[in-house]
Amino acid sequence: MRALFTSRTKHDYLSDALTLLHGWTRDGEQIRRTLVIDDSQHAELTERVKVVADALRLRPDISRQDTETRIRVGHGDGEPLTDGEVLLAARIEDAYRAVTAD
Repeated sequence: MRALFTSRTKHDYLSDALTLLHGWTRDGEQIRRTLVIDDSQHAELTERVKVVADALRLRPDISRQDTETRIRVGHGDGEPLTDGEVLLAARIEDAYRAVTAD
């Protein structure tokens, strides 16, 4: 038996997945996260995210201001959030934990 995924089901799935991403906030059709890490951790995190983002063919916005690394995933141009973007956010969380695990 195959499950049918309508747009409503997909939306519910993404909403459920987002609730598992602690620290991420939804801003329209984008999700955001701010991390307090040092410069070397920022550099390592950025490299790890680049590898995953390239594999998923996505472009997160990662910026640095003072001691904060700010990450934004999603188009923000009216396009709905995709399952790939939520997956990227989850992989960013994995990379964050790996970079800060001392």
